[in-house]
Amino acid sequence: MPAVPGPVGPVAPAAGTSARATLHGMRRLFPVTDETAPRTAAGTPGGERAAHPADRERSTDRERNADRERNADRERNADRERDADRERSTDRERNADREWSLEELAAAYAYPEPGPDGPRPWLRANMVATLDGAAQHEGRSQPISSAADMRIFGTLRALADVVVVGAETVRREGYRPARARAEFAALRRAAGQAPAPAVAVVSAALDLDFSLPLFTSPLVPTLVLTGAAAPADRVAAARKAGARVVVAGDGAGVDPVRLVQALADLGHTRLLTEGGPRLLGQLVAAEVLDELCLTVAPLLTAGDAQRIAGGPAIPVPQRFQLVSLLEEEGFLFSRYRRG
Repeated sequence: MPAVPGPVGPVAPAAGTSARATLHGMRRLFPVTDETAPRTAAGTPGGERAAHPADRERSTDRERNADRERNADRERNADRERDADRERSTDRERNADREWSLEELAAAYAYPEPGPDGPRPWLRANMVATLDGAAQHEGRSQPISSAADMRIFGTLRALADVVVVGAETVRREGYRPARARAEFAALRRAAGQAPAPAVAVVSAALDLDFSLPLFTSPLVPTLVLTGAAAPADRVAAARKAGARVVVAGDGAGVDPVRLVQALADLGHTRLLTEGGPRLLGQLVAAEVLDELCLTVAPLLTAGDAQRIAGGPAIPVPQRFQLVSLLEEEGFLFSRYRRG
């Protein structure tokens, strides 16, 4: 299940409702200053030799004036840095005490703008994990979530064309149809999107209860993604319930690359997956994941709970880059993109 971030700091503020979110901007741990930067003049680090006291006594007026000018520059720069620090501190205090609007949060998590050749599929994952790596507690993600996490979860859904989820997660979490949110109606209309995202369930055996509201009464027809060798009777049952069956694999299961393309062919390019771990592991292994929104919950669970991504290890770890980091009551909402 869910997780996530906004732009890298300082950034526009995020979320609100029952939670306040503050953005911790990225900074260099060891900023280069006049005191730490290497110098190459004689008598300083990096120079050819240290100056002899007698040499310093014979310094010209021009050199002494240059020293005074450098000192004055350093003092002016220090004054500017102090002023900037005060402004940043004031901004942090101002933002820490107010809730981000949904508009600000939606802007922080906006999908990439289409390129000159039109939109391309962008697959984002939203997951949550504890400090010791558990993606769930007692089989569900809700116990390790929070109010702010659920607010970001709702925002990410409101931005997506389709929510891709594995069959096991549908069963465990009791998935229901995505609902239309009045707060995001204008934004979705402007983007040419349906009132709510479709839910796309990934399943090989189609061992699903097609009498559930997810299939019988969604606002937007639910998709069932499966392989060409899926059981014919289960395919028929899915269609009878009102689901749209999409074949995205030659065998019983789904090919992640074909999954992304099949959804794009249906006009869904803003893709969001909420796992579970097995599905996310398959997407990672196929190198089709563009972005990971990961909530780190300040909790320890021990036990043998699954991580956010399961399955066999990939040969070479994939490098992602940090885009943003938010914090609320100890929960960290990170956002990473493929490097």
